Amino acid sequence: MFDLDFARAQFPALQTPWMLFDNAGGSAPARSVIERVREHLSCAPVQLGASYELSVRAGEAVAAGRAAAARLVNAVPGEIVLGPSSTALVGTLSRALRPLWSEGDEVIVTDLDHEANIGAWRALEASGIAIREWRFDVETAALRIEDLEALLTPRTRLVAFTHCSNVVGQIHDVPAMAALIRDAGALSCVDGVAFAPHRRVDVGVLGVDFYFLSLYKTYGPHLAMLWGRRELLERARGQNHFFFGEEEVPAKLEPGGTCYELVAGLPGILDYYGAIDERHFGYEADPSQRLDRVFGLFARHEMDLARPLLGFLDEHPRVRLYGSAAADSAWRVPTIAFSVDGLDSASLPPRLDERHMAARYGHFYAHRAIERLGLAERNGIIRISLLHYNSAGEVLLLIGALEELIRGSTDLDSGAIELG
Repeated sequence: MFDLDFARAQFPALQTPWMLFDNAGGSAPARSVIERVREHLSCAPVQLGASYELSVRAGEAVAAGRAAAARLVNAVPGEIVLGPSSTALVGTLSRALRPLWSEGDEVIVTDLDHEANIGAWRALEASGIAIREWRFDVETAALRIEDLEALLTPRTRLVAFTHCSNVVGQIHDVPAMAALIRDAGALSCVDGVAFAPHRRVDVGVLGVDFYFLSLYKTYGPHLAMLWGRRELLERARGQNHFFFGEEEVPAKLEPGGTCYELVAGLPGILDYYGAIDERHFGYEADPSQRLDRVFGLFARHEMDLARPLLGFLDEHPRVRLYGSAAADSAWRVPTIAFSVDGLDSASLPPRLDERHMAARYGHFYAHRAIERLGLAERNGIIRISLLHYNSAGEVLLLIGALEELIRGSTDLDSGAIELG
């Protein structure tokens, strides 16, 4: 059985009256991460690469952080690029790959993704790259592999798509999609931001070429990481200062460098997973097995949390649930989107605020998906995003609040402003 009290005790941000239901926007950082960041700032806040002891220690801490990021996706440190956000990393990657392609070559993007994995690729259209759109199925709010197959041509160079939608929580069959793309002679760039907090990421098993995620949504500091096949990162053109050689990966793809104290905090994510594993299993296993065990615990608990909320939303006569109503850990995560008939989505979350329930409304940077669903003029969706540190009691309180507020929604003010 999952020891929720033990898990919650590892997060200082959970020791408040607030119930956090906006976790897809950013998780609480684990105490072990906070302590490592504090230690670096307190003891070695210096530049790297010098001969003096403090610089050596700082370099070792940053190297350990890079190694931790690689372990999170079962990679090696030389395949990891770090940056301030997923949007920044994909932008850098798109500019680095563009010189390898010719005018008239094609990139496929979806209309379901977060804009981080759409906008940077679409910007290449100005330089002669043709953009093709893989549209999601409105009924299921999912991408269909047969629709992708119809879009692939001999000139397709890259397909950018999401592992898991950040608005409806739908998990896609990435290995099958990546295999189809590879067989067509193209590259895949997969957004794992909404997937990684909930499930184990193994880039070798996925068979993709590029994969990125936001570490501040996986209990870490405000950083993002991009994994790429080493040979592809070496071929990509450098985006840093001219004196960084093309063989210098990842430095050539990290313009301005990284925030040392945040990188030094990354091993704290693995410290937290290790503490969870030791608490529940207590016997030795290799690091990969330990991560598998921990994420298995998370998935089971999260689906137990999601099941009553999904049931309530699916059965309510005034609610439209987007995505699957089934709490199936193979095909969804507990990122849950809905709208209420006759109600502007901006009206409900402020009423939850009054009860110390943190939730949000809007397009969540999946603007194209919200427009396609016909919800833009209603301030998008209401999103409830759970994590393993949420409790069943919190979810029951949330269901009760939603039931009461929807029943009395004729009195709600629909003039609220979108929070972004």
